[in-house]
Amino acid sequence: MGRHSSQAWFAVRRYGYGAGRPISWQGWSLWILFLGVTLIPTLVVPWIDVSRPLLAEGLVMLVDGIAIVSFVLICKARTDGDWRWRWGNTTDDQRSPE
Repeated sequence: MGRHSSQAWFAVRRYGYGAGRPISWQGWSLWILFLGVTLIPTLVVPWIDVSRPLLAEGLVMLVDGIAIVSFVLICKARTDGDWRWRWGNTTDDQRSPE
């Protein structure tokens, strides 16, 4: 799909908007860290005997929200190219669908 800069962690999507797959070890590490930060608390909290379950679920939601916003911002900063809608056509990505 073209040259990748040395700073890019993610490739641009061929179709749609945003970042695509990781293209460096830093991108893969960030993706695995994101999955761990979001999934482990979500899966562990129901099994822990807590005196205030609503507070525990709220904390999990807060952690998930912070992780999602951080992940998206880092992906946007480290994507090889700009985030815009792409139709898969490399010569004219801005065309409207037919």
